[in-house]
Amino acid sequence: MSLDVVKELDRVLASDQHDPFQVLGFHIIDPDKPTAVIRTFQPLAEAVRLVIGERKIDMYKMRDEGLFEAIIDDFSLPLDYCYEITLYNKTVKIVHDPYTVLPLLKDFDQYLFNNGTHYNLYDKLGAQPRVINGQNGTLFRVWAPAARRVSVIGDFNFWDGRIHQMRAVESSGVWELFIPDLTVGELYKFEIRAQDMSILEKLDPLHFQAEVRPKTAAITADLRGFEWHDEEWLKKRDATTSYHAPMSTYEVHLGSWRRDPADPERFLTYRELAEVLIPYVKEMGFTHIELMPIMEHPLDESWGYQVTGYYAATSRFGTPHDFMYFIDQCHQNGLGLILDWVPSHFPTDGHGLGKFDGSALYEHQDARQGFHPEWGTYIFNYGRREVVSFLISNAMFWLEKFHLDGLRVDAVASMLYLDYARQPGQWIPNQRGGKENLDAIEFMKHLNSVIYKRFPGVSMIAEESTSFFGVSKPTDAGGLGFGYKWNMGWMNDTLNYFSRDPLYRKYHHNALTFSLLYAFSENFIIPLSHDEVVHGKRSLLAKMPGDEWQQFANLRLLFFYLWTHPGKKLLFMGGEFGQLSEWYCKKSLDWHLLEERPRHQQVQDFVKKINRLYVKSPALWQEDHTNNGFQWLDFKDVNNSIIAYARKATDPDDHLICLLNFTPETHHDYKLGVLSNVPYREILSSDDKQFGGSNITNPALKTPIKEPYGEAPMHIKVSVPPLSGIIFKPETSTPPNKDKKKLKMKK
Repeated sequence: MSLDVVKELDRVLASDQHDPFQVLGFHIIDPDKPTAVIRTFQPLAEAVRLVIGERKIDMYKMRDEGLFEAIIDDFSLPLDYCYEITLYNKTVKIVHDPYTVLPLLKDFDQYLFNNGTHYNLYDKLGAQPRVINGQNGTLFRVWAPAARRVSVIGDFNFWDGRIHQMRAVESSGVWELFIPDLTVGELYKFEIRAQDMSILEKLDPLHFQAEVRPKTAAITADLRGFEWHDEEWLKKRDATTSYHAPMSTYEVHLGSWRRDPADPERFLTYRELAEVLIPYVKEMGFTHIELMPIMEHPLDESWGYQVTGYYAATSRFGTPHDFMYFIDQCHQNGLGLILDWVPSHFPTDGHGLGKFDGSALYEHQDARQGFHPEWGTYIFNYGRREVVSFLISNAMFWLEKFHLDGLRVDAVASMLYLDYARQPGQWIPNQRGGKENLDAIEFMKHLNSVIYKRFPGVSMIAEESTSFFGVSKPTDAGGLGFGYKWNMGWMNDTLNYFSRDPLYRKYHHNALTFSLLYAFSENFIIPLSHDEVVHGKRSLLAKMPGDEWQQFANLRLLFFYLWTHPGKKLLFMGGEFGQLSEWYCKKSLDWHLLEERPRHQQVQDFVKKINRLYVKSPALWQEDHTNNGFQWLDFKDVNNSIIAYARKATDPDDHLICLLNFTPETHHDYKLGVLSNVPYREILSSDDKQFGGSNITNPALKTPIKEPYGEAPMHIKVSVPPLSGIIFKPETSTPPNKDKKKLKMKK
């Protein structure tokens, strides 16, 4: 079938062409002579000259709209040529022809992408720096299957969508164009003509860098070239099972942890934060940092949870290489880095993913499935395979390109249930008539199985608030396949309990004991996160009842309970020094409190102390996720609001005895059950004077009395300070594990 050149040229001039390569660029007319025609569409040009080596040929302006043509003969292939363009303002520029490159997206990539199994789209789509046919440039690709026409626009073409029209690659829905000479640092977007003929300007879904808000253009970037120095960390990480290792996480919002003291409106950069945040976290004894989302987002008040740039570290704090530097420095200082990730929903901003090509592409067509009424955001269509490729590739991107140690997946409950935050009639049951989002469930299983196969040492963490079965169970056991689940039940019960006057706590004693009924049903992380100190909920310190002394004592006791309860730990920034005010994303934490009020320094010292004790005590983490690591010693002293339990390592002889008193009453000669007939030494008390306590301690060794008490075979008598937690450790001549190794060697 012969090509109607005039018709196709008309479509190019009307910017309504799906394959401008048919008529633009180099085309042989007669292979026998040989004779060829070269065409270019330059709507802003007064004149164009074709440059072939030393020759310059004036091109004929065949259409007033700016279509230029030259007929050439006496040439050899491959033909190297460019255009000398004189613009309407008399500016002259030299450009190479973008319409000379054959389709580059391989059939295999198209198949994987359309099948939902392409896991490295970040190497294929977006704006990729490339050298093609000896020319440096940028290869642009974007998925927009419902578009009539897609163009690359930017400063380089005066944001004119007529100049760089892209080619649709077969039936993949992907559009492609290589623009020679266009390298790093150029602003760009995609201009899309929808089926209804409307024109959309969209941000590249796979851009690596963007302008700082409120500007919305992407920036061409090259992620290559950063020199990593974390090989030892990665080897150790992948050889270690995190379930049996300490994990104490400091949750951080980079924009408000600390700002420039000389200019409170200025964010610290990734590199500046590496110099101050990392040493602080290390000094405090945490093992990990968890960052609230740093993916590009337009609204500061969303805290990063409404993402427009899933593949871009926000430019608020620097470049992609700057963020790589921050991560590399974390690893070199022995700190893991976890990043919050939001595959649950995305904002409705016009330049974002919503109605990307004029159709419901990333979201559902029906608002009952595709729109979140509470958040005012779109919900991903997990049943569309290309969307699955996009999201799984995005998770892979952060783990591979940025060496992250885990992803905390936000709002998993909203993904699991079709009726989440909806009234009757606002949601559509699944094909089985139920409320579970079967596509989302399958997506999460798919995601986790792929991630753990490629990155066995990372942690996939679900923020999930329901009783959905098996969130952190393997997929082959019917679970979702996450490594960990946030224990939202513990958080709610505990904060509710601590907010009560100690006089009435005995009536709510089950809030302390209930969590142990399900503590080992999942691999839990117990969080005191940012969500608990915003929107009128007050700071952790402000939640505590009583006078100032009691508030700080309660806060230390809360932290004691957090660090000795089964499960990995997470604490939001500011809590560690008793931040007074509720967290606000647009100002720095109240660091001045550490200099002005000693009690803030003392609670910070306590967090530092218990963190360090935690890390060196296998009893507090080695068996976090099995009941072998926990034993009740006394949970029935309701009237005194006291509980006692043992935390045990894999070797049960290696254990710690924990007692917690939730009232301001002091007790002497209090019976505390113990597990071994060896002396016990108090190794930590939140009531110690160095932490601002009343200093009622147990300085002497405690010899067990061979008489059962509570759930223990014997007991010791101790002094119990007010509103405090104390830890006793068995005093042995040699560590239990080492002793047993020696015995085995002798045998």
